[in-house]
Amino acid sequence: MTVFRLPGDDGRFDEFAMPAPATWQTAKPNQPLARIALSAGHVVSNPRADISPMRDVAIDFEATQRFRDYLWDLGLGVAEAMDTAQRGMGLDWPSAQILIRNTVESAKARPGAVVFSGVGTDHIDPAGASLDAVLKAYSEQLSFVQGIGGRVILMASRALVRAARSPADYVEVYRRVLAEADQPVILHWLGDMFDPALAGYWGHHDVAAAMDTCLGMIADNAKKIDGIKISLLDEKHEIAMRRRLPSTVKMYTGDDFNYPELIAGDEQGFSHALLGIFDAIAPAASAALLALGNENRAAGTKAFREILDPTVALSRELFRAPTQYYKTGIVFLAYLNGHQDHFTMLGAQQGARSILHLSRVFRLAASIGLFADPARAADRMRRILALHGME
Repeated sequence: MTVFRLPGDDGRFDEFAMPAPATWQTAKPNQPLARIALSAGHVVSNPRADISPMRDVAIDFEATQRFRDYLWDLGLGVAEAMDTAQRGMGLDWPSAQILIRNTVESAKARPGAVVFSGVGTDHIDPAGASLDAVLKAYSEQLSFVQGIGGRVILMASRALVRAARSPADYVEVYRRVLAEADQPVILHWLGDMFDPALAGYWGHHDVAAAMDTCLGMIADNAKKIDGIKISLLDEKHEIAMRRRLPSTVKMYTGDDFNYPELIAGDEQGFSHALLGIFDAIAPAASAALLALGNENRAAGTKAFREILDPTVALSRELFRAPTQYYKTGIVFLAYLNGHQDHFTMLGAQQGARSILHLSRVFRLAASIGLFADPARAADRMRRILALHGME
């Protein structure tokens, strides 16, 4: 057993004994799961590039693709070039194009591999953008993803927030963009806790009114919509919306606080998953969703909750306010677990969280057996502590 000294919330060190890794029975590649499960995967930066990290972008595309292969090997799908990949917080559109192309092409070589890619308007300046400029920007990105044979996640637009003057403007923009889709897309309603620039989306600051506008647009364009992911961190909003969706339109939970109960569902339905936390807890997510498919529904749900419920404390720590910096903890865990050989991020975002937060993340991840190699994780944690002057 590995034992070492780890700081607590008061900065004082205590002895921490590393638990053994969990022994989850995970799904195999392309194995059917009880729910559609897309993991929004992070990107691996290239720390060897001679750039200004807070301004320039350098990605290790080979290491990034290996992580996508790892997700597919666990039976999960990939949601590419989303906010977990630092879209809008380091990942620019030219780099996103390379990332999307690489992942879509890799998926074609893997029977059954699923990937949806983010389409947005992040290559234009939101300041002063017109509705026509927003439409053109969406169309350009949509054309690129569809042109390489990819499926689409239609992301929320900061520029649309600035350009729209009424809820009707949102409805019209989405109607016209969806008309160009060659396959049903996944919509993404991202709350302002993830991106403050998206406050007032759908033309309302009131969630109920925004939901009415969104649902009306979905009803009018249901044939073009596979589903919608909402990331509002409030299960009541998601359940209310889920119950009002057309029967052909899926709900994908983006609630990193309440995902076990939303995926398990109730007597009136359930949510599929498109989650950032699945990047960090991929083996647990795979095992839980595999268990949920048990023919004995009660037994399957019980096993699903027994695996996934213990991960919630970790997720809530990772996604604590200011929520947009959750990506720091996601990449930190990827480093500790050996998915990359460094802890650096696009835009130098590895510095966006405190060492005490990272220590809490470490404790919580270890407590659920998330580290496949506890000794390696402990050694890498010691290095991080030393860099922060906490040896």
